[in-house]
Amino acid sequence: MKIKFNNEKELKLNHLYSYYKNNFFNTDLYIEGASNLVCGDGDLNSKIVFIGEAPGDEEDKISKPFIGRSGKLLINGINEAGLKREEVFITNIVKCRPPKNRKPSKKEIEFGINLILKEELSIISPNLIVTLGSSSLNGLIESNLKITEVRGKIINSKYGNIFPTYHPSYILRNRSKKNIFFDDLKNAIKIANS
Repeated sequence: MKIKFNNEKELKLNHLYSYYKNNFFNTDLYIEGASNLVCGDGDLNSKIVFIGEAPGDEEDKISKPFIGRSGKLLINGINEAGLKREEVFITNIVKCRPPKNRKPSKKEIEFGINLILKEELSIISPNLIVTLGSSSLNGLIESNLKITEVRGKIINSKYGNIFPTYHPSYILRNRSKKNIFFDDLKNAIKIANS
């Protein structure tokens, strides 16, 4: 009996990622000083995708998104909402670390979306996209909205329904917003599964 190791989504995503990993330093995704391409991670059949801004130092070293302090906070919120990291898909709008963790440029965001992110979303086809912070939200909807004005509200986009909330790094600096952030995650997961 032959065991089927990869499903169609895994094959497509591995093909996409391997091209950019093998050619990383010669693609428009590369940002000077970055060590690694940090691709998405998680359940390819997830009904929900979390999209951050860009990898940080720890993510750059290990080539996995949201593993540092912000990642731990995000995962705590996801766990409190009843899911595990392995049951969701997590990625960033920009796939490598900008120098000194600066905010990604408009061009870097465009490359991240057009070269990988839109393909990730097409392959996974989630019910809901949770944007973490303004860079991922405004990059996907090509606007300049403030998270404080739209967080927790559904926004329709060409990529699917978007649910904006704070970035976990913002919560680490503004602990008083942690309950709001965790409530947003609970609501997003509930919406994605309904």
